[in-house]
Amino acid sequence: MAAPTLHLRSECKPLEHRSALTPTTTKALLEAGFKVNVERSPERIFGDDEFSAVGATLVPEGSWPSVPKDNIIIGLKELPEETFPLHHTHVQFAHCYKGQPNWDTVLSRFPAGGGTLLDLEFLTDDSGRRVAAFGYHAGYAGAALALMDWAWILHHPDGAPMPGVSSYANQGLLVLDVKARMARGLEKSIKPPRVIVIGALGRCGKGAVDLCRAAGIPESSILKWDMAETAKGGPFLEVIESDIFVNCIYLDHAISPFITHGTLAGATRELSVLCDVSADTGNVNSPIPIYDVATTFDKPTLSVPVKAGPPLSVIAIDHLPSLLPREASEAFSSALLPSLLRLGQRTDARVWQQAEKLFREKVATIPHEPGLEKAHMNGHAIPAASS
Repeated sequence: MAAPTLHLRSECKPLEHRSALTPTTTKALLEAGFKVNVERSPERIFGDDEFSAVGATLVPEGSWPSVPKDNIIIGLKELPEETFPLHHTHVQFAHCYKGQPNWDTVLSRFPAGGGTLLDLEFLTDDSGRRVAAFGYHAGYAGAALALMDWAWILHHPDGAPMPGVSSYANQGLLVLDVKARMARGLEKSIKPPRVIVIGALGRCGKGAVDLCRAAGIPESSILKWDMAETAKGGPFLEVIESDIFVNCIYLDHAISPFITHGTLAGATRELSVLCDVSADTGNVNSPIPIYDVATTFDKPTLSVPVKAGPPLSVIAIDHLPSLLPREASEAFSSALLPSLLRLGQRTDARVWQQAEKLFREKVATIPHEPGLEKAHMNGHAIPAASS
């Protein structure tokens, strides 16, 4: 089977500068026989000329809906919530498999148009581990913003929120900025913050811990918790007695919460910043049931009402790695490349077979709607794994 044509769409989420393909991985795909069309993008961290230099064909921004149906649309974040049917195979994060708000509206667009969703979040290897993830850079960026906010709060005890932030050209510049802000914060504090990272052994947690170290937080002030430490069940005093809490786990089942509104009233609370890297506000299993609104880069924090003690703010940005778009994209795309190279043999590649099977299973759970039935009657059946 000839290698398919890949169409890299421009991201439409505000302040999203990452890319599922990079010039490096695009070059590898071209050398393997793929044709790669790249939409021009004013937001992508990689310049259009970087893609054309390796041989990709530049096409107009937003042109993906009108390309031939056999083109595979490569993206990163979810598409805007619109209603027109989707006719292509889409490789992206769709955020519609775990009961998120409007999940059925998002998902039903694919079978309505005869399209297929191959969700990046659920591509796993033989051991069940995700083949590519942004976890490390999400944790790194989340911890960076948490330290910045800690320093900001010390200088703004009146509760004024930290101003918006934008992406950094590279990791070194981010660390320099965090250190500078930390230095200003330490003018108001006799000691560096104590940071508790839950999920410290995973990709995300390792990123958070590495940032804390790079910023100069003493090892003794970094509490690295994982399953062993949380096995007894929360809430945990250690969380509210730390200055900063970085949550680096995502749960698909219920456990005792790590923190509650009740524990926030504790007399020993030092906690002033909570960064929930999962930022999964619609998850009923969230172990952090003290907020329900996501934040953004232009408004990175939200205030949690507390009766006493220091002010408390939450950071819950759902695309934290875009703070470091170049490094995050390079790492993610390189990890995804072996799977992308098998798109030409989708019927034989376990990773893609599994993704299509999961798609069909999720489509089967969509509440019945007459419009969806009509689409099937018009010949738009759910694609089989062998299609």
